[in-house]
Order: sequence, then C-alpha cells, then structure tokens
Amino acid sequence: MQRRKLLGSSASALTAAVSAGLLSSCTIRKQDAQSNTQTSIPKVRWRMATSWPISLDTIFGGAETISQRVETLSNGNFTIKPYAAGEIVPGLEVLDAVQAGSVECGHTASYYYKGKNPCFAFGTSVPFGLNAQQQNAWLYQAGGIEAMNKIFADFGVISFPAGNTGAQMGGWFKKKLDSLQSLKGLKMRIPGLGGEVMSQLGVNVQVLPGGEVYLALDRGTIDAAEWTGPYDDEKLGFAKAARFYYYPGWWEPGPTLNAIVNKKAWAKLPNEYKAMFNTACYEANMTMLSRYDNLNGSALQRLIKGGTILVPYDNKILEAATEASFQLYEDISGKDQSFKKFFQQWQIFRNQVYGWNKINEFSFSKHNYL
Repeated sequence: MQRRKLLGSSASALTAAVSAGLLSSCTIRKQDAQSNTQTSIPKVRWRMATSWPISLDTIFGGAETISQRVETLSNGNFTIKPYAAGEIVPGLEVLDAVQAGSVECGHTASYYYKGKNPCFAFGTSVPFGLNAQQQNAWLYQAGGIEAMNKIFADFGVISFPAGNTGAQMGGWFKKKLDSLQSLKGLKMRIPGLGGEVMSQLGVNVQVLPGGEVYLALDRGTIDAAEWTGPYDDEKLGFAKAARFYYYPGWWEPGPTLNAIVNKKAWAKLPNEYKAMFNTACYEANMTMLSRYDNLNGSALQRLIKGGTILVPYDNKILEAATEASFQLYEDISGKDQSFKKFFQQWQIFRNQVYGWNKINEFSFSKHNYL
C-alpha cells in the first residue's frame, strides 16, 4: 500500500516535471520564434520627397498608393511618408535629394533631369514616342526598366515605374495659334525633350513645377502652359487664366512617373520589403492610369461648359514638330554615343509595337463606332 502511494506520488511528480519541462520548452521555442520574427522583420521608416502639390490627388496619389500598400503588406513595420513638393526639397530637385541620401526615396518624373543625362527623358515620355500601354510593354517586357536603371546607377539610385497619366493634352494658350509662326517668341511652360522641340519651333521654353504654373500663367509671366489633362488642369485652375485648350499632347503620349530609391538605402532593406516596394510601385503605375482615364472625361465636359475652347493642333504644326523631334534625336545621337545606343534600341521597339498597333489598336481607334 505504502509502495503504491510512493509509486503514485513519483508518477505524479514525473508527470508534473515533464509537463513543466514541455511548457518551459514550448515557451522558450515561442520566445525564440518571436525573437527570430522580430529580428527578420525590422521596423523601417522612410521619407519620400515628391515633385507634386498635395492638391493633385491623382498624381500625388501615386506616392500615397506606394506608402499605403507597403504599410499594409508589412503589417505596419515598413512605413514611407510622402511629402509634397517644397516640403523637403523643391519639386525639380527630388533626384538630387535621393542621390545625396537626404531622403531614402522619391516620386518624380525622370525627364525633369534630362540635363544630367538626355536618356532620362525616355523614362517618362518623349515626343511622338510611346502611349501608356506601349510604354509599359517597353518597361516591363522589352528591357526598358533595366536600360533606365543603368542610367540611374550613375547617380546611386534605382528606379521603378510608379504611375502613368495616359496621353496628355496639348496645353493652355491665352491666344489662339493662327499658324506655325504663332509659336515664335511664345513663352510656354513645357519640360522634357518636348520643351526642346518647342524651342526649335521658336518657343521661349520655361520649366516650372506644378504648383507654380497657374500663377505664372495668370500673371502673364508665361503665355501658355501644359500639365497633364482635364482633371488635374481643372484643379490647378488653368481655365481661369487661359481659354484655348489644345490637343493632342504629342510630346507626352504616355508619360511614366518614377519611384526612385537611394541604392544604399535599398541595399539595407530585407528582401521581403524590397518585394513589397516593387509590388506597391506596380500597383501605383496601374492605378494612376485607371484613375485618370476614369476622371478626365467628366472633367473635360465641365471645362467646356465653363467656356474652355478645345482646339486641335494644326497639321503643319504637328508635321514641323515631328520633323524637329527626330532631328533632335539624331543631333543628340551625333554628340553622345551612349544616347545613340539607347535611342537605337528604343526605336527598334517603337517600330515593332507601332507596326502591330496599326493593325489592332489604331485601326479600331480611328473609327467612330458610336
């Protein structure tokens, strides 16, 4: 009897000890798992300088899409705070800030920096270049991202497509253009290689960030200005400063916006965060284009009802602009071998996709089936 009690007590004690040991072991493993999770998913806080006023919810929205998606995917461990143009640096100095490491990343248009390298223009849009669908095909499938990042690498930066406005309008003019000669001496806000083409046609070109364009147009500092399309242009109030709204925006048939990241900051990111950022940029690229296509039609109707006069560019202006554009590409190629190589590869893709789209997309678009 005594022996049974002793054995029972021993068994109970052993069971208790084993249970305690198992609990302790489970607790330790759980703590280790938590510790490993905390170690592999660090808290990362980035700042993103942008080239946009916060009032433009579509284009600044590209930066916000990236920020929101990264935060959601990382369960709040990786956050990016976007800043409007001028809050950290002026809108046209985002690349400089990211290159210097003043901010980890930025949201901008690469063609603002064509003075540093003319190939930067292709990362956004060039005159008589690619529409949005073609631009995405070049970037994602035909080596465009890799080609652009070879250029960005010289500045210690990596770039991702992160927005597209779709084909733009051709600008606001205080006076109607009677002919090609009407462009002579005209002061116009227009960036990129499109600005250089306009300069060849006699325009006095100005490059201003979005937040400064309305005042310059309203006060007569400039005679004409282009930005994106009806939705943004309505928000910026251009219709109050100019009556004539031209189309098409031949210098920006499908402009891409760029998320740029300091390469040292990028190298420090866990691979999971890199994947999240890449995914967020892809979402921003697709979402922005869809939003503009959804919003521009109704905004254009409101502008027309308010007194805006739609005017197509004269064919002689378009012909002169086309000739000047491809002459410009030849001139730059003659001075810059790296540009020549870049342009030739890009042009091969352009010719191929134009040939295909003439059969499918363009043949459909030129007919009005409504």
